[in-house]
Amino acid sequence: MIKFFKIQLFILLALGAGVLAFAGHLHSEKWYQERWCSEAGGQVEVVLQDQTRCDCLTRTHAVEFDFAAKWAEAIGQSLYYSLMTGKRAGIVLILESEPDEKYLTRLDRAINAYHLPIDVWVLRSF
Repeated sequence: MIKFFKIQLFILLALGAGVLAFAGHLHSEKWYQERWCSEAGGQVEVVLQDQTRCDCLTRTHAVEFDFAAKWAEAIGQSLYYSLMTGKRAGIVLILESEPDEKYLTRLDRAINAYHLPIDVWVLRSF
C-alpha cells in the first residue's frame, strides 16, 4: 500500500510540475511555436551544427520565440541562430496581456537604435 501511495504521489507531483512549466501563461511557448511555424512553412526545433536549437527555421528566417518579458534574450538568440544558419534573424514575441505591450516597445527601440537585422512578428492573445 505504501508503494502504491508513493507512485500516486510521484504522478501528482510530475503532473503539477508540467502545469507549472507554463504557469501564468495562457499556453506554453511550444504551443505558440508549433502553430506559427507551421503556418509559416517552417520546421520547429531545428538542431543546429553546435547542438543549439532554433525555435523555427523557415526558408528565409531563423526565428526565436519568447514571451514578452524575455524580449532582450530573444535579440541575442535570434542573432546567433541567424549567424549559424545564414538566414535572417526573426523574433516572434508573445504578448498575452495589454501590459506586455511595453516589452514590444523596448524590443522595437533596441532594434531601431542599433539597426539590428531582425524582423519581428507579434502574437497577441488578448
